[in-house]
Amino acid sequence: MDILQRDYYNALSNKIIGAAIDIHRELGPGLLETVYEACLIAELHDRGLQVDSQVELPVYYKGHKLHKDFRIDLLVEDKIIVELKAVEELKDVHEVQLVTYLKLANKKLGLLINFNVPVLMQGVKRRINGYF
Repeated sequence: MDILQRDYYNALSNKIIGAAIDIHRELGPGLLETVYEACLIAELHDRGLQVDSQVELPVYYKGHKLHKDFRIDLLVEDKIIVELKAVEELKDVHEVQLVTYLKLANKKLGLLINFNVPVLMQGVKRRINGYF
């Protein structure tokens, strides 16, 4: 990935995180994940970004498509996967989930955002599939 692409991904992820911070400042912690998801979709649209929500991600096993799908919370600009949580604390399994989605969807960058924290940046994790 060249420096322009890396800069694009960094700028885009900063916009997403900035939107999440604004929502957290307005609403605070303690709400349901679905509320934060709806707010983040609206906030990102207001900032001119394309957002798809609850994106189906098919599961294949040995070349066979299974009748099971994962669901990505948000896919921003068809580039960055955003997984949202409203939990007491992020666990390793949440990060593994994001990394798995990145691999299966063949995306480079993902954000895991937990809104149930006093300061939002304490709940933000950024994961890269491969390298920049």
